[in-house]
Amino acid sequence: MQSTVVMINLFGAVALLLFGLAQIKDGVSRAFGAKLRTGLARGTKGGIRSFFSGFVATIALQSSTATALMVASFVERELMQPKMAQIVLLGANVGTAVTAWIVATGIEWLSPLIILVGIGLYRRASSSRQGLGLALIGVGLMLLSLQLLSLATEPMRQSPALAAFVGLLDGALPVALIFSATLAFVSSSSLAVVVLILSLASAGILSPGLTVVLVLGANLGGAIPPVLATLQGPATARRVTLGNLIVRAIGCLIAMPLAGPLGDLLQLLPTPPSKLPVDAHLLFNIALALLAWPFSPMLSRLMTRLVRDDPAKDDGPKFLDDDALGTPTMALANATREVLAVGDLIERMLIRTENAFNRDDMAPLSEIAPLERRVDQLQQEVKLYLSKLGRTGLDEETGRRSIVIIDYAINLEHIGDIIEKGLCEQVRKKIANGLAFSGDGYKELQTLFDLTIDNLRVAQTILVTRDFGLARQLMEVKVNVRRMEKESSERHLERLRDGRVDSLQTSSLHLDMLRDLKRINAHIISVAHPILDESGLLIESRLRNA
Repeated sequence: MQSTVVMINLFGAVALLLFGLAQIKDGVSRAFGAKLRTGLARGTKGGIRSFFSGFVATIALQSSTATALMVASFVERELMQPKMAQIVLLGANVGTAVTAWIVATGIEWLSPLIILVGIGLYRRASSSRQGLGLALIGVGLMLLSLQLLSLATEPMRQSPALAAFVGLLDGALPVALIFSATLAFVSSSSLAVVVLILSLASAGILSPGLTVVLVLGANLGGAIPPVLATLQGPATARRVTLGNLIVRAIGCLIAMPLAGPLGDLLQLLPTPPSKLPVDAHLLFNIALALLAWPFSPMLSRLMTRLVRDDPAKDDGPKFLDDDALGTPTMALANATREVLAVGDLIERMLIRTENAFNRDDMAPLSEIAPLERRVDQLQQEVKLYLSKLGRTGLDEETGRRSIVIIDYAINLEHIGDIIEKGLCEQVRKKIANGLAFSGDGYKELQTLFDLTIDNLRVAQTILVTRDFGLARQLMEVKVNVRRMEKESSERHLERLRDGRVDSLQTSSLHLDMLRDLKRINAHIISVAHPILDESGLLIESRLRNA
């Protein structure tokens, strides 16, 4: 029963420590977040400034993990050079160590006063004062947790089980390193683990060598959470956090064989022997910073080789700038450029499909589905962008132009569906079953393919220039396409009546491809409708007056 109470007290004190650290981070972020981020981003033009930027940021946030993630985001956005980012993290490591050293100076008695002041500020209306108050409450809770840790570890001095466990760790220092690193990783705080080690060392149950190894493990484990947090991020961010982990791992590998002599040497310092964990923590990070600093450019180059660049991604919108929504003319120009990019994707889909058809090769078809998904995404983005523009209130001409762009984007999306679900499936059947069209049938389809691609290029030009002559020419092509589809169907039926085996085998494919190419052209030619409609050249019905 006694041991259960001790463990509850111990874990409760650790939980309070972690909670206090979280409040400090949240409070400082609320009060000084923007200034802190700006200062960190701007304070990296030189090595010394970079080091102290990381040092100050970590002292304020009480989290080297938070600093590492912030730095990784800056490198990702090219606000910070990778080699400077590594120096910033060296400063962050020292900042954590200094915090632990200050906490261990015996100022726990200030915790009630700090909490009282923090609550007073937290009750103010100002957001910045509330943030500062929350940070002070976190500091007070962290100091209070130290008192609870000291009380919780007091009974452990006479615990045979703990003595046996510590003895096992003392005889297997690599296991002790892994154990401490695991604690730091699980808690996402090397500071919390160092403070726990400080409490155990104060109870007199840790040897100097084991204390140093446990501190090394806390440093190593504290570098793992940022690596995991950036695993799904861009390569630039992953290089920063992985580089920091490698630096700490190398430092631990160098220092661990010397743990015993280092522990004995540190006991000669004028500080009390009970402060050995924070002394070791601080000196390790200072030594690591001094040793690794000159190699930061080399480390950044090594990370570039180890972590390859992300594959280029061009599936998102490139021209839809929300800042331009206040100027309708610019916003329409941006939307037009984006829709033209969608048209280029449709052209690629048509060319890939025709290549597969001509060469009896499935490979070009593998690109169709990803291209069609991009078409769907981009046309949706264009519609959302122009819907935002419509909320600002548009004049008649701008509103009409916006509708034209949306209609064209929708037509392009329909074309993508027809290519993926219609033409591609028909070409796959042709290739998979080894079918061959008749010479005339093949030539008719190839001609219609080429005409469709040419019409799409003309439509792209019409969307930009709104040229009346081109619009009329494209509308006349619609009649030609309809005639070509009808004549090709009739000739195909004639070949069937003649008993042509090749035509019999490809009959349904031929007719389906003709129908789909005709539908695609209808969607393409629709770009000419608004221009001709404004000129009064379109009529609502194709029926001839009796």
